[in-house]
Amino acid sequence: MATIVSNPLDFNVRDLYVDLAEITGRRLLLKCEGFNFAGSIKLKAAMEIVESMERTSRLAPGQTIVESSSGNMGIALSMAAAYKGYHFVCVTDVRCTKGAEKAMAALGAEVHIVRTADSVRGFLGARLDQVSDLCRDNDDYVWLNQYSNPSNWEAHYRTTGPQIAKAIPDLQVLFVGAGTTGTLMGCARYFRAERPSVKIVAVDTVGSVTFGTPAAPRLIPGLGTSVVPGIFDESFVDDVIHVREARSIEMCRSLASHGFLFGGSTGTVVRGAIDWLEASQFDASVISAAIAPDMGWNYTDTIYDDEWRDSSFPAEAEAAYANTCSEEHAKAHDEPGIYAGR
Repeated sequence: MATIVSNPLDFNVRDLYVDLAEITGRRLLLKCEGFNFAGSIKLKAAMEIVESMERTSRLAPGQTIVESSSGNMGIALSMAAAYKGYHFVCVTDVRCTKGAEKAMAALGAEVHIVRTADSVRGFLGARLDQVSDLCRDNDDYVWLNQYSNPSNWEAHYRTTGPQIAKAIPDLQVLFVGAGTTGTLMGCARYFRAERPSVKIVAVDTVGSVTFGTPAAPRLIPGLGTSVVPGIFDESFVDDVIHVREARSIEMCRSLASHGFLFGGSTGTVVRGAIDWLEASQFDASVISAAIAPDMGWNYTDTIYDDEWRDSSFPAEAEAAYANTCSEEHAKAHDEPGIYAGR
């Protein structure tokens, strides 16, 4: 039976998993969330946030949606706005890939690029300040605020969590990347309520402040934050592992060498999952899964570009960076990810 849609928001592949055993040596099942018209898991949150605000009359025809995004949420909201007839303004920063920027523009969005980070709150803080200024100066602008809007995590409580539970009934460990923490909080809350035996491990990037670790420059959009999201509640997370960006890139390229072109967040999550499993008490028979937020097409000019990689992560700079990591992060593998277990 053919799948026929007239609404681009209606199509999303929900049950595709990649068994990474042959690549990683661990039977890690990777839930692929990039097969929809927006190209990422962010379509779920975008739909939930917009439609919940419509239902409660916080968003009405003729208004302009504004949101801060590093890329994928911006694309998803651009698509939703185009279909529903809203104007959309995305405030991003210089780390946003050219592919994502062009995709948003192609869908009719107005893209503002922040080029100077806030001295304390980083690029995200600077983006949020610009969003605040836009809303103050324009009465018809509505900020969706994915960082504090509960609809962000509710989307995954309703969809992603139950989908994983149904597909893998004997799941023991679930690895989820931490960005806005919408996916993490939705899945963690779902499994806490419905199957508390499943261990939830958050995967974050070194330089992110979400779990109270020191801020540092980050180049790959997606995971990590310089301002702790309002929806984040650490009590729902069983453990966390931090991964250096250079290791994320290595993992992305390893997956690509086997024919799987994933985005930077996926490389981080897979690297973190493998490192955590190797450091844990679980043997190779553990049943684990991880969430792949998007595919790699928008990263061909960064993660998969040799010149960008070599200039951004020269070996001597990576070694120097590792030496500056706090003692809290010092429990590192010989080829780390950085394990920051509880």
